[in-house]
Amino acid sequence: LQKVGFYDPIKNQTCLNVPAILYFLEKGAQPTRTVYDILRKAEFFKVKIKKEL
Repeated sequence: LQKVGFYDPIKNQTCLNVPAILYFLEKGAQPTRTVYDILRKAEFFKVKIKKEL
């Protein structure tokens, strides 16, 4: 197991290890709905799309 980030709802703080997340998603990992929502709120998918262009 590898830590790829955390979310603190009390402080409304998110920390993401973007290279690790990209690696696991490219290998076929499927985020849970909660994780997907956290990634969406952090605009992770906008960053991913820019990197693909």
